[in-house]
Amino acid sequence: MTPNDAELEDLARRLGVVLLARNLRVGTAESCTGGWITKALTDVPGSSQWLEGGIVAYSNAAKSALLGVPAALIAAHGAVSEKVVRAMAEGARARLGVSLAVAVSGVAGPDGGTPEKPVGTVWLAWANGRDTTAARQRFGGDRDAVRRESVALALGRLIELAEAR
Repeated sequence: MTPNDAELEDLARRLGVVLLARNLRVGTAESCTGGWITKALTDVPGSSQWLEGGIVAYSNAAKSALLGVPAALIAAHGAVSEKVVRAMAEGARARLGVSLAVAVSGVAGPDGGTPEKPVGTVWLAWANGRDTTAARQRFGGDRDAVRRESVALALGRLIELAEAR
């Protein structure tokens, strides 16, 4: 079931509590979610205590310019790929100077899919300074559903990583 606004708000609030308790800061690098992860975080009062910022890098050029993703990496693997989303997360962590960063790039639809990367394909990555993990998902539903599921997964995994610190 696609998460609703209240569920996303709950995840963001839970993340904030953990980050504040551990004196951690978080940043985001977003493509297909267009800043929605950061929006969910800034909806929480007091988020300035643990949110450094978010970078919306929708185009390939922006991914390179704002996050330092090599253009050759994008050309070789495509923007919706494990290697690119890992580079996005690492770029956000380094550029924002945060403990944790999440990145997302995907095909939210309704068009833009290919046989290799159909609509609903989303790559997410989380960088914590020690390692960077990534996950490929295939979400169903319309554009809104794909984006909501991406936000929920991004926040949920950030909570797990912050709790482990």
